[in-house]
Amino acid sequence: MSLAATVLNKRIIPVARGLDASSAPALAGALAVGGLDIIEITVESAGGFDAIAAVVGGETTVGAGTIVTIDQARRAVEAGAEFLVTPHLDLALLEWAGANGVVMIPGALTPTEIFAAQRYEPPAVKLFPAHVGGPEYLRSLLGPYPDLRFIPTGGVTGDNARAYLEAGAVAVGVGGWLTTHSDLSVVTRRARQLVSQVV
Repeated sequence: MSLAATVLNKRIIPVARGLDASSAPALAGALAVGGLDIIEITVESAGGFDAIAAVVGGETTVGAGTIVTIDQARRAVEAGAEFLVTPHLDLALLEWAGANGVVMIPGALTPTEIFAAQRYEPPAVKLFPAHVGGPEYLRSLLGPYPDLRFIPTGGVTGDNARAYLEAGAVAVGVGGWLTTHSDLSVVTRRARQLVSQVV
């Protein structure tokens, strides 16, 4: 199975912000106990690249999120990130990823952005911020783009993840509701809740 297929088959992608080398392994471990052996670590904070490197090498599939420059993309890959995610559509980033054999999931919201991204044949498009239109917006987009794989992200929680999947999402990105707790038992419990929705 290709890396892109592996990422999509996870169905639930935890998105974690503000991690560093000391906090990332513990969070990844709590997610794994709950059944989620994948994590997208964002790199807008200084510790993001070190956090990625600290988790790489275990059983968890590690990606880098909030990639907005080619330099960030390079640094994330050097840190060991197996896939990259952008919050917006940047054709230069998609071209760089294609030229370097890097799995990149671009962010997009409007039909125009989605159509532009589709030309690069990404494994999926991150629909962001998903809460703006909700599951019904996703369902509407699948009318003109029936073969496109969407990963709604932004405002996804245990209360609406299943609705997005039932609307046609191949996976969902789940951020703060899942990953921002100091009590890691809450993370594990919520991970199990999400996993139960995709079985």
